[in-house]
Amino acid sequence: MAHNINFNEQTGQHSFFSVKEKAWHGLGQIVEEYPTSKEALQFAGLDFNVVKMPNIHRLQDGTETISKNSFFTYRTDNGAILGDKVGTDYSIVQNRDAFSFFDAIVGGDGMQYETAGALGNGEKIFITAKLPGYIKVGNDDYIEKYLFLTTSHDGSGSITAAFTPIRIVCQNTLSAALRNSSNTIKIRHTASAEERLKVAHKVMGISNSMADELDGIFNQWAKVRITDKDVMKLIQQAMAPSREVIKSLQTGEELSTVFKNICDNAFIYAMASPTQQTETTKGTLFGAYNAITGYFQNVKEYKDDEAKVKSIIGGTGQLRTQAAFDLCLGYAKNGAEVLALN
Repeated sequence: MAHNINFNEQTGQHSFFSVKEKAWHGLGQIVEEYPTSKEALQFAGLDFNVVKMPNIHRLQDGTETISKNSFFTYRTDNGAILGDKVGTDYSIVQNRDAFSFFDAIVGGDGMQYETAGALGNGEKIFITAKLPGYIKVGNDDYIEKYLFLTTSHDGSGSITAAFTPIRIVCQNTLSAALRNSSNTIKIRHTASAEERLKVAHKVMGISNSMADELDGIFNQWAKVRITDKDVMKLIQQAMAPSREVIKSLQTGEELSTVFKNICDNAFIYAMASPTQQTETTKGTLFGAYNAITGYFQNVKEYKDDEAKVKSIIGGTGQLRTQAAFDLCLGYAKNGAEVLALN
């Protein structure tokens, strides 16, 4: 699997750090203690500034004209071009400001930076930080509370902050939106620093309320029994990519080999993974939900780390796990009848 982690030729290091444990790609710096914002910037190779400048157009007669509405961005440390088509209203969020956003969420105390890095030439950065406390399911199943933030310097997307509970035993990202709240917030690059600060506090409020609600939901699911047959039904319906596939499930028509393989792999993970054999997961609704989150986190292959992140945070992985979450909510309330395809 490719990684797309930025390599800084000036320092001879990849722009990535993690605390205590080496990442799957084996690159970057490993540190023993949770760093401060300033230290995390340095460890991850993110201590560079980005500048926005107008594009210069060369005409046929050899003269040059400076654009009034077309700009490019570049790194001041090595001159690498990060984006060549950003607009007038595009506002750069420096890497240090992204970390300041995190610090503002918990008032500078309790934020534990666990990973951070840059992709490509440094045009995209990501940060994961652990929030204080846990969600406890049963007697010994702990879920850590994380915030994930990604931003770009090439004009390709918004600043995205997401609350991502992660089950410690298998590192599954238990992404789910509750009621009318989303676990993901997007911030425009045109937003002012004051607006971003307000959003930071909103993110923390959402994280706290979601953690409290998920605590109750997951503990309930850990007590709800589900048969292997219903686990497969739940997987099939959650993984269905379209109404046509749902219709095929209803009528018993032949399913595509690709879809059957996806469902079979998720089911095998549900039945055979050691992390699915605990008191809270074996034969439970909580385990069925973990089977789908576990598939996208630990089984499915992606072309690179960026593709994996995009899938799990805001992409196909999140859509499928959200479908599984909604099905599990219905199953806990009404039993197996929610899986009836008629």
